[in-house]
Amino acid sequence: MPSSKPDAASPSSQRPRPARSPKRILFLFLGAVVGTGLVGLLIIVFALAMAYPNLPALDTLTDYRPKMPLRIFSADSVLIGEFGEERRSLVHLKEIPDVMKKAIIAIEDDRFYEHGGVDYKGALRAFLHNASSSGARQGASTITQQVARNFFLSSEQSYKRKAYEILLSWKIEKNLTKDQILEVYMNQIYLGQRAYGFASAAQIYFGKNIKDISLAEAAMLAGLP
Repeated sequence: MPSSKPDAASPSSQRPRPARSPKRILFLFLGAVVGTGLVGLLIIVFALAMAYPNLPALDTLTDYRPKMPLRIFSADSVLIGEFGEERRSLVHLKEIPDVMKKAIIAIEDDRFYEHGGVDYKGALRAFLHNASSSGARQGASTITQQVARNFFLSSEQSYKRKAYEILLSWKIEKNLTKDQILEVYMNQIYLGQRAYGFASAAQIYFGKNIKDISLAEAAMLAGLP
């Protein structure tokens, strides 16, 4: 007569599965994060590479000719009147005193002559400061990025606009010298009271030629943008 007792389970089927160790779980998690990050980075690099050839030409920078106001002078060359929406005096970089140039670089972009258009160290420093402080926020845009934004981009705040700003900054650095970029910036930036450029601002705020401004006046002007 056949036995009615169930077959005894084999020892191997009763053995519990070993639990995954916390280290293995952490390793798998980090691997997934790194893998996802690499895929995202490749997508971003591909998108930037596709967008770069379609960036605007830099003719407005390489052949910089800003809109100038209409000026009326007397017979003895005294300025009688100035007409136009923008108040501007075009000056070459060699005409701007070192005190003004050093003040601008110190306040706006202290690594201007070192980076290639985007200051990654400065961006990281600003991010850490803004994340850990509730006080005044630090900006991370370089002088080159400000030139790219002022000439070619809108004031829209978006990741897409920021990506184009970075691409344009790289292109500007590739086609213009540092001194050319600084000269364009110093003539183009808006400084209030309809003043565009530091030479015009020196005349409006202090009644002086930019060659004659003091250290304190240069610091005040450099803090306006």
